[in-house]
Amino acid sequence: MQHRIPKEELETRLAALRAALTQQDPAWQMVILHDKISMYYYTGTMQVGAFVATPDSAVLWVRRDLGRAQAESLFPEIRPMKSFRTLSEAYPVPQAVWLEKKKTTLDWLDLVRKYLPFSEIHSADGILSSLRAQKSPYEISLMREAGTIHAEVLQSIAPSLCHEGISEAALGGEIYTELVRRGSMGISRFNQPLGEDVAGLVAFSENALRTTAFDGPGGTAGTCTAMQGIGSSTRTLRKNDLIFLDIPAGREGYHTDKSIVFHMGPLSANPKGAHIRAAYDYCLAMEREIAARLAPGAVPETVYHDILSNLDPAYAEGFMNGGKFLGHSIGLMMDEPPVLAHGFREPIRAGMTFAVEPKIALPGIGLVGTENTYLVRENGAAEPMNGGPQELLEIL
Repeated sequence: MQHRIPKEELETRLAALRAALTQQDPAWQMVILHDKISMYYYTGTMQVGAFVATPDSAVLWVRRDLGRAQAESLFPEIRPMKSFRTLSEAYPVPQAVWLEKKKTTLDWLDLVRKYLPFSEIHSADGILSSLRAQKSPYEISLMREAGTIHAEVLQSIAPSLCHEGISEAALGGEIYTELVRRGSMGISRFNQPLGEDVAGLVAFSENALRTTAFDGPGGTAGTCTAMQGIGSSTRTLRKNDLIFLDIPAGREGYHTDKSIVFHMGPLSANPKGAHIRAAYDYCLAMEREIAARLAPGAVPETVYHDILSNLDPAYAEGFMNGGKFLGHSIGLMMDEPPVLAHGFREPIRAGMTFAVEPKIALPGIGLVGTENTYLVRENGAAEPMNGGPQELLEIL
């Protein structure tokens, strides 16, 4: 049975969008969204076309594929669109239009304005991000489903897949297969242009220190120069290696994020085992402390600076492998705002979801740390959605 976003959910989202636009500009005339994530959020399908909303109408205009859009979506107004000329035939030319500036190319803009020559552009990015940051019960239920799959595969299945001689890429492929077999959606989506990710990151020891163009603490050699992800097909697992896994899961578009670290063999047999254990346990305690601060009214920037003000100087240089954050909001995108970082001052609200990921780079050894996804609740501690903090596992 094909999953469809409930009609009531779509209606609530559209009403919230209109209310937010009215608050920003009581005289707003039109918003046009064409990015696939926004289209999915507001209509329940991803197609080539445009979602156009005005104060008194909302239409999903589809170039391809109309039949699939009608089968997938419970949105009430889905119409065919041969070209952007269709919009000029359906609407008077507005003076100003709200667009996703971060997703709008000059080429797309030229095509639209050729037929709908509005003179002003307002950015809808902040509004869209703010609305998506606070999850509905429906969205939370999907993230909990993703989290259940996530915890089972990374905590229970992945250790049994680790054996000497397996490559990073092969291990990543096997974990990916196990996730998809259990219902994970098989992709992770990012706001950042270089955030290409399908199977996450698998890195053994020193390879986890190889930073990538993507702004995150985890590293990998990648499958090749052109793909900074998944893992190396030539670096194989050896005794006393650290196994760093930073692998997402998802259900019906909604992600959870999780990182976990194993040690191949008894840690006591590793000459640097005590150092590894201390750094990992430090990250474990920090994750718990950060999660305890995720409550309605808390300010992300304050959480970030409070945690860093107590950072052990011994870990200062390698903390987050140079990254300037402690975690990030997550939902339809892996790297959504707000971020637990400097500059994010809007208070946290119940229903927000955060991936919390304290990590430490240990020169000559690898990356240790932990990451789990949390739901901010109205009362009580934040809820771990995909297993919560785990002790460093020794694969014997």
